[in-house]
Amino acid sequence: MKFANKIAAGAGAIGLSLFAALPAWAQEAVTEAAPAVAQAAAPTPDKGDTAWMMVATVLVMAMIVPGLALFYGGLVRTKNMASVLTQVLAVAALAMVLWVMYGYGLAFGGDANWLISSGKFFLAGVTADSNVATFTDGVVIPEFVFIAFQMTFSAITVALVLGGLVERMKFSAVMVFAIVWLTIVYYPIAHMVWYLGGDEASTGLIFGWGALDFAGGTVVHINAGIAALVGGFIIGKRSGYQKDIMAPHSLTMTLIGTGLLWVGWFGFNAGSALEANGSAGLALINTFTATAAGVLFWMLTERVLGHKGSLLGACSGAIAGLVAVTPAAGNSGPFGAILLGAIAGVVCCWFVMKIKPKLGFDDSLDVFGIHGIGGLIGSVLTAVTMLPALGGPAGDDYVLGSQLWIQIKSVGVAVLWSAVGSAIAFTIAKAVTGGRVSEEVEREGLDLGEHGERAYNY
Repeated sequence: MKFANKIAAGAGAIGLSLFAALPAWAQEAVTEAAPAVAQAAAPTPDKGDTAWMMVATVLVMAMIVPGLALFYGGLVRTKNMASVLTQVLAVAALAMVLWVMYGYGLAFGGDANWLISSGKFFLAGVTADSNVATFTDGVVIPEFVFIAFQMTFSAITVALVLGGLVERMKFSAVMVFAIVWLTIVYYPIAHMVWYLGGDEASTGLIFGWGALDFAGGTVVHINAGIAALVGGFIIGKRSGYQKDIMAPHSLTMTLIGTGLLWVGWFGFNAGSALEANGSAGLALINTFTATAAGVLFWMLTERVLGHKGSLLGACSGAIAGLVAVTPAAGNSGPFGAILLGAIAGVVCCWFVMKIKPKLGFDDSLDVFGIHGIGGLIGSVLTAVTMLPALGGPAGDDYVLGSQLWIQIKSVGVAVLWSAVGSAIAFTIAKAVTGGRVSEEVEREGLDLGEHGERAYNY
């Protein structure tokens, strides 16, 4: 508030106290002035919150390119490195364009029903002066900043799916899948989990149930994990899967990608507080502790299963811990986050190393095994980490059993919606483009066969 306005407000307050006993006409004058006072008191974005959310948005962008691109790229064979980098970059760019065209409108654009929003297509009506509410009454941030932050979430989610389909899926099929999947799967789930409408009918279904998902356990990780699993069955296995050696060509690249993902995840989790406050600080420290636990317990599980502790295992454990803590980032104490990271590290490692080979499906880079399983663990157990005994923020009226049921049925809706929608998206992509590359291109490598270039020329 400007200094002159402060003086005027102070003078107004003194005047009201001096003339409080005057006749009704004085009260009517005050009443007529009230709308102007209320208008002047409309909330304005805090510069600290705005700056933090802009930084958080950029951090999530770093998770995608170069973070996820290098993490995935290092895990494939040399002949497919450039194809993975290209796919991640291209689908992220596509997701950003779709988000401002109609994605934001369907997810957060305005009251419609429990499944989707309606409005603000092509960002109609959004200006530099538009604000959106945060989780604190009277606190807002610029709407453009919120749009950009949520845009990065949609971009990384569709890029995550690709890890289950690398080394065999046509680039054209990837792009067609991304358009359909974002439209019929991601935008509705984002709305159902995160949209608070003006009434019960327009509030997202899962949000209305009271489900806890601080930063995207259902929207991002379960969603992407289930999509990758479904896609693996529809597109089929890589040639030579479980027969030929398909070792990562560069664990160095994978470690760099892991580090970038971990750093970027601070924006992902702490940024989901939408303010620079204590809740963001809690999400920050939980993102440290859960990830550290995931690293250690994955490597410990490797030893228990008769293998040496590996760098690949450590990187995988870091992602498992990050995934598991995502829905609980602001809904847990640090020791609750350690518990989530430890459980995810053990269970995801056991699934990837023991269960997946027996089932025989080709989830190339373990998107379902880490994001799907880890997301399920985190989303359900967030009900437990809310308990004060684990440092959680639950009050005296918190009922664990009822919240646990809400979490379970919310996960069920996300799994079902993603499975059906993903099957539709992959089927359309396969029908339009053929789905996968020829056996000759797969043998030669997608770098040359799909893009006419190599990642390495030496």
